[in-house]
Amino acid sequence: MNVEWSSSVIERARLHAALGEPARLAIVDRLLLGDASPGEIGKLLGLPSNLLAHHVKLLEQVGVLERSRSEGDHRRNYLRLRPDALTGLAPVGSLRASRVVFVCTHNSARSQLATALWKRRSTVPAASAGTEPAQRVHPLAVAAAREHGLSLARARTSHISDVLRPDDLVVAVCDNAHEHLDSHDDRLHWSVPDPSRVGTDDAFDRALRDLADRVDRLAPAVHHTGESDG
Repeated sequence: MNVEWSSSVIERARLHAALGEPARLAIVDRLLLGDASPGEIGKLLGLPSNLLAHHVKLLEQVGVLERSRSEGDHRRNYLRLRPDALTGLAPVGSLRASRVVFVCTHNSARSQLATALWKRRSTVPAASAGTEPAQRVHPLAVAAAREHGLSLARARTSHISDVLRPDDLVVAVCDNAHEHLDSHDDRLHWSVPDPSRVGTDDAFDRALRDLADRVDRLAPAVHHTGESDG
């Protein structure tokens, strides 16, 4: 019997084949929760650079990963999952925290939006902070939040030294903050472009939608400290 396989079946088969190797699946598991540079992934998984490059190339070829240039030092590349590439494959309940703290440079847009999204999605407490906090939350961030049924009307900016606690799960939502916090290994990184650099409604809406997708992936994986898995 002749069977003509559809293009969608062929693409799915390529994806499953790519994920059938343990190291590649481990890379994807890590990137489901946040972005990372190739060096960070290699260190975490104990992979030599040439083998890591091979695995990353294969994952790029099947459309799972993409790269972005750091907005911080402009030299690093960060690996990130393409939106919806692996819908439904997020690990569940793999992290525990008393609170999730979203950090960006000025604590005026991305970290504030992420916190508002998180509070709508998860019962785990959340807060936000900045490495160089601005005087106020960006007006376009307030407007973007309002368009999506969120409120930043009472949001205020804070410095990380006034917010962070030892048992927080830290999520750096910008490259500068991630690189500023390089000495802290136990955190996640989301390489979300700074919408204030563009300064348009669309830029802030794109940032919010990017953050919403990431929050939806991370929330099922985080349990509150002391919460039962069952």
